[in-house]
Amino acid sequence: MAITDKIYVKNHRQLASQLETSFPKSAFSGATLDILFSGDGIAKLDEASRDRVLEFAEDFLDCDCQGHPHCGCPERKFVAYLLELRAQGLGPEAIVDVMGADYMLYAYPGDVLSFLDDSVRTLEAAERLADVDGRKEAGGQIGQRRRELSR
Repeated sequence: MAITDKIYVKNHRQLASQLETSFPKSAFSGATLDILFSGDGIAKLDEASRDRVLEFAEDFLDCDCQGHPHCGCPERKFVAYLLELRAQGLGPEAIVDVMGADYMLYAYPGDVLSFLDDSVRTLEAAERLADVDGRKEAGGQIGQRRRELSR
């Protein structure tokens, strides 16, 4: 299961009440994206919630894909966001706090820790493959990224 399947909308009940409809708690489910990010949905939200939803849309839903927002770009951008927070030295609990403050999202710190651990293991494997294939420069770049996430 992808980490984006384990990212949830904070204050879900409050938002569902404001929108006068139900939607899944999962931030990246198709129905949530459709409801929260339609013009009608955003207009019904209080100012603070609307600001967070708009920031999320600007940061993760901005792409030119034909299947937008169901094209996979939002998930890829969010994974990059999580990895960047880790590279800045934040631990799983701090990452959860930041995404809550930034976008009104939450996740369980254990899920974030598992995602980060899997990411480091994947980079270790890619680094070894690059070395075996004789791609020293690529292996070095991958190793640098792995070290940034391992701190």
